[in-house]
Amino acid sequence: MKVKYWGEYAKYTCLNVLGMIGLSCYILADTYFVAKGLGSKGLAALNLAIPVYSFIHGSGLMLGMGGATRYSMAKGQGQRKLMDEAFTCTLLLLGCFAGIFFLTGIFGGGKITGLLGADREVFAMCRTYLRVLLLFAPAFMLNDVLLCFVRNDGAPRLSMTAMLAGSISNIILDYVFIFGLRMGIFGAVLATGFAPVISMAVLSVFLIKGRNQFCPVRCKVKVSAAKHIFAGGVPSLVAELSSGIVMMIFNGIILSLEGNTGVAAYGVIANLSLVVIAVFTGIAQGIQPIVSRYYGMKNQEALRAVFWYAVITAAVLSGLVYAGISLGADDVAAVFNREGNQRLREIAVRGMRIYFTGCLPAGFNIVLSVYLTSVDKAKPAGVISLLRGIIVILPVTFLLPAVLGMTGLWLSFPVTEMLVGITGISLCRKLKVLDTVGR
Repeated sequence: MKVKYWGEYAKYTCLNVLGMIGLSCYILADTYFVAKGLGSKGLAALNLAIPVYSFIHGSGLMLGMGGATRYSMAKGQGQRKLMDEAFTCTLLLLGCFAGIFFLTGIFGGGKITGLLGADREVFAMCRTYLRVLLLFAPAFMLNDVLLCFVRNDGAPRLSMTAMLAGSISNIILDYVFIFGLRMGIFGAVLATGFAPVISMAVLSVFLIKGRNQFCPVRCKVKVSAAKHIFAGGVPSLVAELSSGIVMMIFNGIILSLEGNTGVAAYGVIANLSLVVIAVFTGIAQGIQPIVSRYYGMKNQEALRAVFWYAVITAAVLSGLVYAGISLGADDVAAVFNREGNQRLREIAVRGMRIYFTGCLPAGFNIVLSVYLTSVDKAKPAGVISLLRGIIVILPVTFLLPAVLGMTGLWLSFPVTEMLVGITGISLCRKLKVLDTVGR
């Protein structure tokens, strides 16, 4: 590994990790304030609604990461026309997806709430959260796209600042709306919806001053261009969508085993998991701009160095994260347990200590998947994402709880990530993909 590439790697990765942690705090802030203001029922309603946020955010990331990857490769090759076409095509696709979510919020909020398993106790709160969340989908998705393109345009600091500004505003508005104005669950989701708007306001400075090298142009959108964007963004989409699907399955199993108290306890773990996964996603997305550019420049030495920097960073952070969560599980559970529910505490503490043993393989899988996407190897990247997001996790999630109960449910995440990690390495060796990153 060459130390000379460390500076650029650290700049992009550190800033993006901080930004992604801030972005993940959209929902974490809601979790804390809803738990304090509305108790375990509000926490259960929020947790049932979170999968929809994963669908929205996943779609935005798919278009943002896919489009920005094409943009960065074209930039590395000095092809200005392809750079603008990548951005234009991304915006058009975004309009289609955002419109679907928006219309669903208007006409289908109640039906989706029922499908998510909300009972009479939490139905009204869950429906309110879902409806407003879907109406803000265009803002969430446009923010995801702009963050990716600004980062790939050489402004990772601004991207981080925008993400943090949105997150901080979310936290402040959560407090004001829930406790100051007594707006309940509507206040929580309204604060979340305003966050991407504020983030985009920060990003607008970059655009207004003309620092951006990307802009929409009049061009004929090619099917091949759309396919490239989808292919490059599918791993990000699968990662987010699968988290939503798995969360819905977890909720259903937990409802049958522990009721709303169990769902509330899982809400603590699920939202903490958003932050942990955000750290690894931050590393992966942080290397994407420089990996795509170096790939366009055919700089193999840089590619090898950046890949191993990312893997080692993910490994170190995963160890620190697990140590912190394991030692502080009781304190974390207490923060979200306003009513002092002993059963909720027991479920959450045991769950955290088992569930987060999957940090190390999860970090490796996320980095490997995004790296492969960044070097235009979408198929193996997609296979890894599908394995960890759907193909392996779903049967494991049904099988282990049937045998081990709640313990099996918590084990499903680490077992899946370990199996996928082993499979991913084997797949890459078979395809000689790892030859491009050194061993």
